[in-house]
Amino acid sequence: MTLQNNETARIAIVTGAGSGIGRATSLALLNDGWTVALVGRRREPLEQLAADPSKQGRAHAFPCDVSDPDAVKALFAAVVERFGRVDLLFNNAGRSNPPGPFEDWSADEWKSVVDVNLSGMFYCIQQAFRVMRVQVPMGGRIINNGSISASTPRPNSIAYTATKHAVAGMTKSAALDGRKYDIAVGQIDIGNAYTELAARMAKGVPQANGEIAIEPMLDVEIVAQSVRYMASLPLDANVLFHTVMATKMPFVGRG
Repeated sequence: MTLQNNETARIAIVTGAGSGIGRATSLALLNDGWTVALVGRRREPLEQLAADPSKQGRAHAFPCDVSDPDAVKALFAAVVERFGRVDLLFNNAGRSNPPGPFEDWSADEWKSVVDVNLSGMFYCIQQAFRVMRVQVPMGGRIINNGSISASTPRPNSIAYTATKHAVAGMTKSAALDGRKYDIAVGQIDIGNAYTELAARMAKGVPQANGEIAIEPMLDVEIVAQSVRYMASLPLDANVLFHTVMATKMPFVGRG
């Protein structure tokens, strides 16, 4: 099967598009002329964004649970059927740690994080490769949302940290394997973007020394600008790892 070029549009898939970083990035890409497949588990916020008349019909809702490999396969098939190709995947969907100390978690609580943050990302990368390697022109770009927890953990974050460390390895491996298909794979590591998921930082979170401290936050629009920049590069250039963070957050000096 060969997928033909759609000369009139650049096609992006954004997972976790219903809120936070995914929503802000979807808006940034739309404002830059992309056609965006908005992906998330909750249909309502996706359809609300897609219905915005200012987006000129370039935003389209595709409800999907990325932890379900069959659903992800159907998602990519539906996007290709509608638009003919995929030029960009922002692999953004994720979830935070279960509450409480990890020694009290059930196996299902551990698995709930792994299924989305790691397996879900892999399923999306896999399907993106299957599309991008056969379309004409061949290739595309994948940007994984890593988090600064891909290199440095917070206290009580073992599931989130483990999956994000794994995402970093997956990014490097996919970047290597994508070369022969002109698929550029990179990762954005974000520190304290102000979203619903991270709002607790502004109220105080545990530090490595046991203290509770308020941490500086970063406007989510800055993150969206960073993703848009990475997406704008030609396929013979790649940002392998990009860290964007609140300047005064304690990340650089953690511990």
